Amino acid sequence: MKKLIVLFTLCSSVAIMAQKTAEMIITNAKIYTVNQKFDLAESMAVSQGKILAVGKTSEILKNYTSKNIQDLNGKTVYPGLIDAHCHFTRFATDRWKCNLWGTKSWEEIVARMSEYAKNAPKEWLYGRSWDQNDWAIKEFPNKEKLDQLFPNRPVYLKRIDGHAAVANQKALDIAGITKDSKILGGEIEVKNGKLTGILIDNAMELVEKHIPEIDDKTAIEYFSALQKECFAEGLTSLHDCGISEHLLGLLEKSQAQNLLQMKIFVLLEDNPNSYDKWLKKGRTVNKNITVGGYKVYGDGALGSRGASLIKEYSDKKGWKGFLLSERSHFEDLAQKLVKTNLQMCTHAIGDSANRTILQIYGDVLGVKNDRRWRIEHAQIVDKNDFDLFGKYSIIPSVQPTHATSDMYWAEDRLGKERLKYSYAFEDLLKQNGWLPLGTDFPVEEISPLKTFYSAVARKDSKHYPTNGFQIENALTREQALRGMTIWAAKAAFQENEIGSLEVGKSADFIIVDQDIMTVPEVKILDTKVLETYSSGKQVFSNKAYYDDLAKKLSGRSFGSLKAN
Repeated sequence: MKKLIVLFTLCSSVAIMAQKTAEMIITNAKIYTVNQKFDLAESMAVSQGKILAVGKTSEILKNYTSKNIQDLNGKTVYPGLIDAHCHFTRFATDRWKCNLWGTKSWEEIVARMSEYAKNAPKEWLYGRSWDQNDWAIKEFPNKEKLDQLFPNRPVYLKRIDGHAAVANQKALDIAGITKDSKILGGEIEVKNGKLTGILIDNAMELVEKHIPEIDDKTAIEYFSALQKECFAEGLTSLHDCGISEHLLGLLEKSQAQNLLQMKIFVLLEDNPNSYDKWLKKGRTVNKNITVGGYKVYGDGALGSRGASLIKEYSDKKGWKGFLLSERSHFEDLAQKLVKTNLQMCTHAIGDSANRTILQIYGDVLGVKNDRRWRIEHAQIVDKNDFDLFGKYSIIPSVQPTHATSDMYWAEDRLGKERLKYSYAFEDLLKQNGWLPLGTDFPVEEISPLKTFYSAVARKDSKHYPTNGFQIENALTREQALRGMTIWAAKAAFQENEIGSLEVGKSADFIIVDQDIMTVPEVKILDTKVLETYSSGKQVFSNKAYYDDLAKKLSGRSFGSLKAN
């Protein structure tokens, strides 16, 4: 008997010694790995920011030990979500401006700006995110009321899409804009021989270059505040589209100060002054910040009628919109970038803009390839041009909530026939077999869940329309989740590092209170992010949820780690 006891003890010791130590083990979870087979797992071991193992709870506990074992009691785990198109730094540095999101009339905007002016931090009165399509009278405003209220103070109010603005006379005078001013790729609206204050696309820069930037210290503080919001929504990585070298430097400074933990894929703004440096330097990685290409603007936006269409707008006779640069500019830049490892990622909304950029990419790329050049938005595509995405391996990068925001008025702009080939996500996915998804915040909300819901249900947050908007182009739930994780990573050449929960990859994951892959469609938006982890470190915990749960359970243990 003593021999048996000794033998058992020795075997137990060997087994314990054979176990590897992990910094954290998650058990009894429903883990969507989003690997190639879309496998489910129960348990995951993490150490030094990487995934050590994924599998069954019994297997993981047999092979690994940890002082931090979290029993999730069946909760769902997804890879950290990735926003494949947003404007992180731009939104962060907009924080001092007056928020006009959701305003229902021009009168409401004027009232809000009047209140804001009392304590505005700068001489300039800057408002952001109005949308005339949300008003009873869906027409652009004019500057008359702003001139009356603020005759000696510059006012500049930017539309929600960032492609139109209204400025008062003081701002126009500072910019030197008159009724005779002209600019390529933009419009300075004049009616009855007078400036209305409306500026479209490139015309906006005439004013914006005179508006003082916030100081660097404040910008970095805003980065930290916005990062927290993103983590709370389940985002662990994002593609920041069209940023300046100065803002890139501030991101790197923020990271060096250990303030920035978000993984950011940077697409630089289209500034010829930076070409020589970055064409020579190429793709660069600085810890969590990767510079991977250029964001180029092909045309404007549909809401402000700056999108470049093949035929005239249905609601503006004789008007087709415009490209923001001469075709030769896009051609020259494509010829430069094809000689580097940088991606060319071009904003194209109208069918004419999409056709132009597709043709230019095709002329340079020539055949199928793995350059992963992207068209951002790809909203309106002529029915004869879809196959060009597949022919030249061009990646459409889309934002599903644009479809459910624009659906109320898009037919007015396009007519029924063109609308059929707009926001056609399933048709676009078929071209290459994958499709990255984003939000485009601050044009839309920072809400990956709304991205998911809009993609699969083709409905807005009010669950409208009942049968979905052009439901034939809805994505499956698996496609949508892939689009927000592994396909978004692939769009930045990062699929071997992030985007799925596989051995060796970064331990970026989220824990949620219900499974968006199986809950009834109508309940998807009720899902709560409970915890967010970036490189194995908890960066968000839903304190309100856990406090409420603790009260309900009267102090009993409840699995997942409580909020700090």
